[in-house]
Amino acid sequence: MRLVSIGDSFTEGVGDELPDGTSRGWADLLASGLARDSGVPVEYANLAIRGRLAGQIVAEQLEPALALAPTVLTFNGGGNDLMRPRADLGRLRTLTEHVILRCLETGVRPVVLSGGNPSGGLPMGRRIQRLGDLLTAVAEELTAKYDVPFADNWSDAELARADYWSEDRLHLNSAGHHRVAARVLATLGASSPPEWTAPIASGRPAPTVRENVVFYRQYVAPWVRRRLTGRSSGDDRTAKYLDWTVVGP
Repeated sequence: MRLVSIGDSFTEGVGDELPDGTSRGWADLLASGLARDSGVPVEYANLAIRGRLAGQIVAEQLEPALALAPTVLTFNGGGNDLMRPRADLGRLRTLTEHVILRCLETGVRPVVLSGGNPSGGLPMGRRIQRLGDLLTAVAEELTAKYDVPFADNWSDAELARADYWSEDRLHLNSAGHHRVAARVLATLGASSPPEWTAPIASGRPAPTVRENVVFYRQYVAPWVRRRLTGRSSGDDRTAKYLDWTVVGP
């Protein structure tokens, strides 16, 4: 199998940092899980870059990913769009359908994912919840229309719990990424270790006022500054696996 993943910070693996500071994430875990399940090595590439909007993902990553001649391509996009004031769901639908059609045209099996639902811990959470529900419905419609796999993480109530999210409340932590990887493996008919999906005990109380102040200062304010200056967390970054790397069983 030749697996390539395209997307933003969710697919890059932000929130699941290894001791050396590099991001791992569900896509890396998916590659190792597929190799373990099949007993043979998997060739794996990951072109995702944090901060990318859905249009940027499609414009910058899709064709280079297809040029690698993969057998499977995973796609997630739109999370960063939903946090903008004018999220265009019609455009997100068009982009998702374009990814699916380009994969099918080139003989690549597309796998579409929805991200986890962070709305419970974010400012404007109700708006994000509503838009995320609509985007998930779009993905369900398109994947059913073209009979391609869809891994629905948005609707996973367990994954929405604070215990699966990083301190920034926007990116999944290691437990969250493992749960997503297990769902994609199941979507592809592969197994995963049971501990990847076992519910974790609740260990995170509701944030205090002081913790919320720190959260806004450390995470929300820099995000607002980047929006005002037209910058992105992914500026000057390159993908971590632009070409094939071999993942053993």
